[in-house]
This record gives sequence, structure tokens and C-alpha cells, in this order.
Amino acid sequence: MTKTGIVVTLAMMGLLQACATTPQQQRQVGCVGAGVAGALAGAAVGNQLGGGSGNDILTAGGAVAGGVAANNAAGC
Repeated sequence: MTKTGIVVTLAMMGLLQACATTPQQQRQVGCVGAGVAGALAGAAVGNQLGGGSGNDILTAGGAVAGGVAANNAAGC
């Protein structure tokens, strides 16, 4: 995904949260946003480590770990 795609995705999540009418809907959108942002951050960190096929494994692992950590931190 390109940087532009990431920015557009995060902007859309913010707009969806603003359009949510109930606190429960806002929380659900916020949880998705936290998970996506955490996964992107984890993938970026994992991508910086390792080399070759190990780089792919660390990128995927970083994305999973970042998503889970962000959801836990957001209380989802």
C-alpha cells in the first residue's frame, strides 16, 4: 500500500467515526482505527529488521503484534 493509500484510509476512518451516531458505533470505528494504525506501525518496524525471507516474516509478525497491542491499548 502506498503512503497516499494509507493516509486516505486513515482519513476515511476518522470521517466514519464522526458520522457514527451512537457511542457504541464510535467505539467500534475507533477500535478498527487503532488496530489498523497499530498494524501499520508494527509492519513498518518489522520491515526494518531482518533480510531476505526473514524480512517478510518479521513484517507480517510486526503487523499482527502491532494490531493486537493497539487493540489492547484502546480497550477493545
